Amino acid sequence: MHISGVRRDLALVNALAHRLSHPLDVERVLDSALETLAELLQLDTGWAWLWSESTATAHLAAKRNLPPGLVKHPELMEGDCYCLTTYAAGDLRGAANVNVVGCSRLARLVSDSRQLRCHASVPLYVDDRRLGILNVASADWRELTTDELNLLSTVGALVSLAIERTRLAERGATLAAAEERNRIARDIHDTIAQSLAAITMQLESADAFLETPNPPRATETVRRALALTRSALDEARRSVMDLRSTPLAGRGLIAALRALAGELAESTGVRVPVTIEEVGTHDALPSAIEVGVYRIVREALTNVARHAKATSAVVRIERRGARLYVQVVDDGVGFDVSRVPPDRFGLLGASERARLLGGELVVSSGPGAGTTLDVDVPIERYGTDVSADGAGII
Repeated sequence: MHISGVRRDLALVNALAHRLSHPLDVERVLDSALETLAELLQLDTGWAWLWSESTATAHLAAKRNLPPGLVKHPELMEGDCYCLTTYAAGDLRGAANVNVVGCSRLARLVSDSRQLRCHASVPLYVDDRRLGILNVASADWRELTTDELNLLSTVGALVSLAIERTRLAERGATLAAAEERNRIARDIHDTIAQSLAAITMQLESADAFLETPNPPRATETVRRALALTRSALDEARRSVMDLRSTPLAGRGLIAALRALAGELAESTGVRVPVTIEEVGTHDALPSAIEVGVYRIVREALTNVARHAKATSAVVRIERRGARLYVQVVDDGVGFDVSRVPPDRFGLLGASERARLLGGELVVSSGPGAGTTLDVDVPIERYGTDVSADGAGII
């Protein structure tokens, strides 16, 4: 192969590797692979099977430019064929040409084998676990050379890793959602349930005071119960907001935080100017991190609006390599961190959110010194691409 052709192939494989390094679902991984192969090997026709280990069966997961015969007879793309049977038996271990005689699916498509000569199949594996098969062909259904089959095997290896990473990320997101539900359940138990218990005790005390010659004490106790009720109602509203499935409403993190600053001013009645600072250019973040960070910052800004008596607040977000750093700073009255009031459940919840993201939250404050909240979370556990020099910036 000419050196210019080698460079071109390497450039295309590198482009595919870069594309697959970003968060994708499995179907988009396969579509990207078929698109790249169309340009790389002039194989404009292709389809992909995904294998289910639990049922030992495969289903058609992606297709590109199928020939008219397969389009008119979609039933030919159902059931077993030579490739799938060979793959299930463990005998398809590398990219290989499959001629029309060997391919039962294509043999059923035509009576004259000269119309369709062959297609190439590449098995997708991670270690010895089956993931599926990529099938590709050109308009004239030519056989691929040894070099082309080796290149196809390289693409298959990249696709296999991308599928595995995507599935791991999906499982991680599911686990994160389960942990978040558990966190909310604990939050409800530790805040609302305890508040309701305290309200009950206050009302029982008020009822007892009504039986004594000192009714004013009953009035004072009822007022405390009302204050606790208002606090419990605020906690209930916050928990309901946390259960919303799309807190960012389709917006990016920075846009959502800028909107949040205005929404808080309206909901709390306290207008604190909030500056959102992002360092460098914006790159996509995993949704789990965006949602978690959004809720942490929302809790911090809510505390600023309600308690800090601040004249301004700043939210800084920066990505340094494989980690995300978030800082919320206000110039308010501050507080003694070692003596956090028992009703500051929001800070405990924010710290728990950071922990669920695999990170850490630190609060620095003091009377009259304002408050700084620092969050540090890893990005690589969610499979987000990190540049080779580690200098990626949001």
